[in-house]
Amino acid sequence: MAGHNKWSKVKHIKAKEDAKKGKVFARYAREIMIATKNGGGDPDLNPRLRAAIDGAKAVSTPKENIERAIKKGLGELGGAEIQEMTYEGYGPAGTAFIVEVATDNINRSASELRTLFSKNGGSIGTQGSVAYQFDRKGEVRIMDASLDEDSAMDVALEVGADEVETGDSEEEWVFLSPPTELGSVAEALRGAGKTVTSMKLVSVAQNMTEVADLETAQAVMKLYEALDDYDDAVNVFSNFDISEEVLEQM
Repeated sequence: MAGHNKWSKVKHIKAKEDAKKGKVFARYAREIMIATKNGGGDPDLNPRLRAAIDGAKAVSTPKENIERAIKKGLGELGGAEIQEMTYEGYGPAGTAFIVEVATDNINRSASELRTLFSKNGGSIGTQGSVAYQFDRKGEVRIMDASLDEDSAMDVALEVGADEVETGDSEEEWVFLSPPTELGSVAEALRGAGKTVTSMKLVSVAQNMTEVADLETAQAVMKLYEALDDYDDAVNVFSNFDISEEVLEQM
């Protein structure tokens, strides 16, 4: 169904702050590096890279940033190889967190993330400690100001997506599907004339942990922002759900 849940609202607020700080360029650069490393540097043959480049262009990422990220992903700029790692942990009030990183030093990232968790009221966990609370899904994002909830649902049905919701801006729409259908949904959206700005696998919480008091909400958000601001972080997923009343207070 189409909609905009409170977790999406939290991410939307954070995305607006990141845009002001210029962090969005760095995030797309990491996505381009990973896509290039895994699928090569030709966007015509690498759908994930094509989506990452389109997304980077949509937020006015400088051309030289995109080209440098591709070269780094191909290993043409030297330095240590970029690796993808996933870390899991707990936050205040038993909230669960999954952090996906792209790093050239696994030991450093593990140490730094452990410190970020502990300094912000959480603790890092072992592999699989919280992942079972999330479902893996394919996520495709497009920018289309002409859509509303009804027409977005029509598009979702046409392209084979299970769900659709609003994204980090009023013009962005997020289509969710089974992981195996990610590529076909993205291609169907392109075939329908939509510009895909992101396609990736995401972790969606099976059940949300309600946060109904201001102090806990502030603590949870402090950890989320610290993890999301971490230089090597690519994605941060959580199961916290801050009530509307508390969101207004924040």
